[in-house]
Amino acid sequence: MRETALGAAASGADLKARIDAVLREFVEREVRLLEGVSPQLGPVGAQLRAAVADGKRLRGMFCFWGWRASGQGESDAAVRAAASMELVHAAALVHDDLIDGSIIRRGAPTAHVALRQAVTGTGNQGGDAAARALAMLVGDLLMAWAGQLFAGCGLPGAYVSRARPLWSTLARELIAGECLEVLRTGTEAAETQAVAVEDAVEVARYKTAKYTIEHPLHLGGRLGGAGDALLRTFTAYGVPLGEAFQLRDDVLSVFGDSALTGKSNLDDVAGAKPTALMACALEMAVGAERDALRALLGRGDLDASDLEKLRAILTASGARERVETMIDARARAARHALAWSPMPRQAADALRELVDAVVDRES
Repeated sequence: MRETALGAAASGADLKARIDAVLREFVEREVRLLEGVSPQLGPVGAQLRAAVADGKRLRGMFCFWGWRASGQGESDAAVRAAASMELVHAAALVHDDLIDGSIIRRGAPTAHVALRQAVTGTGNQGGDAAARALAMLVGDLLMAWAGQLFAGCGLPGAYVSRARPLWSTLARELIAGECLEVLRTGTEAAETQAVAVEDAVEVARYKTAKYTIEHPLHLGGRLGGAGDALLRTFTAYGVPLGEAFQLRDDVLSVFGDSALTGKSNLDDVAGAKPTALMACALEMAVGAERDALRALLGRGDLDASDLEKLRAILTASGARERVETMIDARARAARHALAWSPMPRQAADALRELVDAVVDRES
């Protein structure tokens, strides 16, 4: 494995560029093999390329720094292993958009929307259903590719073997979170007040937090031979920071600039999503504000005036401030976990910087 000093070659921007390069090369090779089966698969290939064309690459970065925190040095093979986490994320987004019926992701049509054109004129009478089926298969293939890239990253087989069992945990908890969101979505579910906020955070923890930070750190750490104490540090850092990541997404989904987030500010309320922000608002709003919020939930005809009304309710009720407090508390917990870790300084410094990247962002 190639050893280098940490510096420009291991900076966040350079690490992102390296992950991007791995993804482009891998996906292009695999897509060409797929398209070689039949020219008719071109639109599917286009969506596979689009799924990995952009992103912050945070999951790959966490995996790489899990590797470095375990005492390992620079390694192109470790970067390839880290890039596999981005394929997991791409698969999850395609499936999530399909489940939610979202039409825009990163400012472009989602896979099932874009693929609708692919089935036009093919004689397929169920165009929407066919496009959704194709999108589902795109997501499935991306997930399969994640395992393929990880297993073939180039690290010694013994290294890969000690990390491979964690993939079952990642898959189980990611699917559990998606299922919980489906089960808790809807206006009736939103009216269950007893543990609404706690339930929303639980969805965030399993649907997003763990596969975004904790699992990538664990996978990188296991590749590098991390012991149980370091893995516990990764959990103490990764779970609260992962929750903070999703809580920030909840806020940005409503209050962010849609030109930066690449999606509608009304998706969560229109879908009556069990986000912590909405759960806090339902708990804290009273009187006419609460009635107005309930009237907005699940509506498919929301417009700009409804967004203004929603933002006003979330602010006046204290829900937004409460979620910001939750984010701050989780960021502090993540930093505290690093303060007591014996991991190499370079890795600890990188993970501290990533706390800011997770919570202080606009998209």
